[in-house]
Amino acid sequence: MMSKFSKYIYLGFMLVGIFYLIQKSVGSALIYLGIALAFDPFNPEETWKDRPTWQKFVLVIHLAIVFGLMGIEMFHLFL
Repeated sequence: MMSKFSKYIYLGFMLVGIFYLIQKSVGSALIYLGIALAFDPFNPEETWKDRPTWQKFVLVIHLAIVFGLMGIEMFHLFL
C-alpha cells in the first residue's frame, strides 16, 4: 500500500528540497532531497538490474546531486 503513495511522497520531498535550494539553504535542501531517495518513485519490487536505463539515470543523478550538496556543506563547515 505504501508503494501507491511513495511517488507522491518522493515528489513532495523533491519540491521542498528544490524550494530550499532556491532559498539558498543548502543544508535544508540536502536533508529533503536525501530523504526523497528513501521513497522510490518507481516500482520498489523491481531489482536494479531489471530497471530501465532512464530510471537508473534519474536515481543516480539524484544521488549525485545529494552528494554534491553534501560536499558543499562540508566545504563550508571546514572554512
